[in-house]
Amino acid sequence: MNQHSKKMIAPVVIAVCIILYYAAVGIALLFVGNIALVIKIPILIIPLAIIGVSVFVLRERIREIRSGEEDDLSQY
Repeated sequence: MNQHSKKMIAPVVIAVCIILYYAAVGIALLFVGNIALVIKIPILIIPLAIIGVSVFVLRERIREIRSGEEDDLSQY
């Protein structure tokens, strides 16, 4: 395992945990009792948006690690 692979473990684990949590929330919202589908769909958009943002941020972090820029404060 090279130097960059070790630094990618934590961001991937955190992102997977966040994605699984919000996927479970989204699935739970689908099976909630007497809520109309018209209300369920907009409520499902929020967990899906958070999942999408998590994947985007993970991809950006992996790019930063691979490029060797580990300190984000160096940009400022």
